[in-house]
Amino acid sequence: MTEDSLIKNRFKGFYFALKGALLLLRTERSIQVQFCIALLVTGAGFYFGISPVEWILQTLAIGLVMGVEGVNTAVEKLSDYIQPKRDPKIGFIKDISAGAVMFAAIAATVVGLIIYLPRIF
Repeated sequence: MTEDSLIKNRFKGFYFALKGALLLLRTERSIQVQFCIALLVTGAGFYFGISPVEWILQTLAIGLVMGVEGVNTAVEKLSDYIQPKRDPKIGFIKDISAGAVMFAAIAATVVGLIIYLPRIF
């Protein structure tokens, strides 16, 4: 593979990733809610003047929640495609995927509380 085609493939990969992110934001309510929360805490970060380390932790927490939420959406869509009827095995898979989102959201909430509670009170 030539260096030129390697670079083209990177741009194609970035294009498809951006397309997927925009599809998530346009079509999935859960991602829209997470995105609004991300905007609010980013605004709070500027308002309260959080430290560079706190910015890093906040950014990682936002990325973790939105990333896992995106994977959860993909698992749900794929599960529904494979088995459109109600199926306990598919339900189990979907529940596990949703549970992963919950773990990420709890961790992100703890990060947010550690950063902002001392500034609010």
